[in-house]
Amino acid sequence: MANMAYISLICIIFCMQPITTFYIPGVAPLDFKRGENVEVKAVKMTSTKTQLPYDYYDVAVHCKPINGTKYKSENLGEILRGDRIVNTKFKVSMDVDIRCQPLCKDITLNPQESSTLGKRIRKNYYVHLLVDNLPCATKFQNVDTHEVLYEHGYRLGLYTKQTDELYLNNHLVMKLYYHKESEELYRVVGFEVEPKSIDSKRITFKDDGTCAIENGQEMQKINPKGENTVTMTYEVEWAFSETRWASRWDTYLAMTDAQIHWFSIVNSVIVVFFLAGILSMIIVKTLRRDIARYNQEDSDDVTEETGWKLVHGDVFRPPRGKNFLAALIGSGIQIFLMSFIVIVFAALGMLSPSSRGALITAACFLYVFMGLIAGFYSGRIYKTIKGSNWKRTAALTATLYPGIVFGVGFFLNFFIWGKRSSGAVPFTTMLSILMMWLGISFPLVCFGFYFGYRKQPYDQPVRTNQIPRQVPEQQWFLHPVLSTLMAGVLPFGAMFIELFFIFSAIWENQYYYLFGFLFLVFIIIIISCSQISIVITYFQLCGEDYHWWWRSFIASGGSAFYVFVYSIFYFFTKLDITEAIPIMLYFGYTLLICFTFWTLTDMSAAAGVIIFRQVEQKPIEYLLLQTSYGEHHWTPPKGHLDNDESPLEAAERETKEEAGLDKNDLKYYDKFEEKITYDVNGKPKDVYYYLARLNNAQQKINLSDEHQNISWSNLHDACDLVKHENLQNILRKAEKFIRK
Repeated sequence: MANMAYISLICIIFCMQPITTFYIPGVAPLDFKRGENVEVKAVKMTSTKTQLPYDYYDVAVHCKPINGTKYKSENLGEILRGDRIVNTKFKVSMDVDIRCQPLCKDITLNPQESSTLGKRIRKNYYVHLLVDNLPCATKFQNVDTHEVLYEHGYRLGLYTKQTDELYLNNHLVMKLYYHKESEELYRVVGFEVEPKSIDSKRITFKDDGTCAIENGQEMQKINPKGENTVTMTYEVEWAFSETRWASRWDTYLAMTDAQIHWFSIVNSVIVVFFLAGILSMIIVKTLRRDIARYNQEDSDDVTEETGWKLVHGDVFRPPRGKNFLAALIGSGIQIFLMSFIVIVFAALGMLSPSSRGALITAACFLYVFMGLIAGFYSGRIYKTIKGSNWKRTAALTATLYPGIVFGVGFFLNFFIWGKRSSGAVPFTTMLSILMMWLGISFPLVCFGFYFGYRKQPYDQPVRTNQIPRQVPEQQWFLHPVLSTLMAGVLPFGAMFIELFFIFSAIWENQYYYLFGFLFLVFIIIIISCSQISIVITYFQLCGEDYHWWWRSFIASGGSAFYVFVYSIFYFFTKLDITEAIPIMLYFGYTLLICFTFWTLTDMSAAAGVIIFRQVEQKPIEYLLLQTSYGEHHWTPPKGHLDNDESPLEAAERETKEEAGLDKNDLKYYDKFEEKITYDVNGKPKDVYYYLARLNNAQQKINLSDEHQNISWSNLHDACDLVKHENLQNILRKAEKFIRK
């Protein structure tokens, strides 16, 4: 389940981008009568070179209606996409052709307006219009294959790099297609735009309000450093189409090469299932051989246990950083459920491309309400790994992942604001998202965590030993970094074909609609990640390394590294981004995905030994050391864990350093292990205590420089010296354990 979090994190970031799906059947179409007004709306202007959308009226050549502009009330998804749907000055009537109608006459652009227009043309901006919620497209023909293709929107202008000249597309030929369900009712089923650049001097106006275009080749040139006078015109052509209203999106959804997609995805599925089958056979065969060997060894009673059987008493030992582990697993469950439901509904066609922003909105709300289930499982897992500070961990589960996403998004949004792009999320929307997070998701996660923590922990089939085993030196291929990179190959192999189409949808303003393929890939990734985690954990346990919790969580996270490498490859081979802020946005969101894969946090910990002696019939005495710094408090020998030390190893080392007692001088009781947790500088600190008897009651104690005095005290006096209630309780437990 933990590995699902990694792959699901990619899905949520991709869902936060402009993608769409099949049209949902049953949505009521809009019928028109002949001559009835058909409203033309503008969405935004986009460019693959800058990745910064702008409002339609950002350039002065788009003149505003006489009655003013009216922006459509948008949902959360549309706002996050950067859509700003607004009315325009175009006048279109159903099945009524218009020949050269002026939109704006003799617009005079000052140098600043000319400079802005020149920048937009130079950066290859496209204008996106809507008619009956159907986006416009520009038809073109592939030079090599002569195949007719479509691109979204129409170009604002032309830029010739050789001569460094800019031309404005100031004349639009709108080709609209209708389908008749009855004699009187029309439905819009197609919207094409053919942009042209015509010198304003070639445009003449008639008394009836129309215009005429003289023959010639002169184009509307733009001087970005001076004043310009331009005229904007348009014409409308209506034509009958056999395409029915329910199929009108087929043109837009067929813009990518479906055959290549089919071949690639099927090939990927076959390879992944083949590799998964091989992995399954290997693991089953190896495991069966090991079990047979261990059964034979049990019958001989002379051969020592080896491999994973040797660490069966340590395999369920609680990991370090258990609160972060529980929080990340809970976040992964939350993201997995959201992604799964969204992909399923999208694959069934229930998130329509006409319902703009519906997919992103659904993803956001599902993520918020899945917090209840995430909190429940996070709480139960936290109790299973013997966590005690459930309130802090519940808050961490509710804030860790969304806090990172919100923080990075808020930071990058400042730069988009600075560019005055419509892609900048308004401050009020940011507050709304914050309220959804803190007002709905946070309480739901905490509520679920409370009930999950109250449930019985998951059953553990074996008992955990009190004293941890020492982990031997591992084989080179079991190094955490290397094994994680190897484990990430298979999941990445399952997704990299789909990554190309998803990246195209995000960064090249394409429609992503093959959610059936995405669902299949999603299932394959889950299977491959589960198998990879099992294999990595098995070989780790065979190496007698029982610290498997975090390793199994990050095993398939190596795919994050390959995703980042692929994003670099895609950036340099497919995109033409040159400005600093778009580059920052691109790598910022990509690094956010990879950072989520690799989020690991240190946990402060220490260990010590409660040493006692008993001289003849005298009471039991406990060894306490007084520190030579701070408040000169009294404690048993203890200290911090170094690197990958186990708590027992650290306790033995600290006892040697602070009291001069070697582990051979002591007799350890393997059934006694106690832990206390308290905060140090705002971070939780775990201290493990073990119990040992001094073999020679008269042996001299050699103090380190960190201590100034020693005391052999009975239970009552020892409790008076140590002050701390938790440590006093541990001393009492030790006394009770010894007397048994």
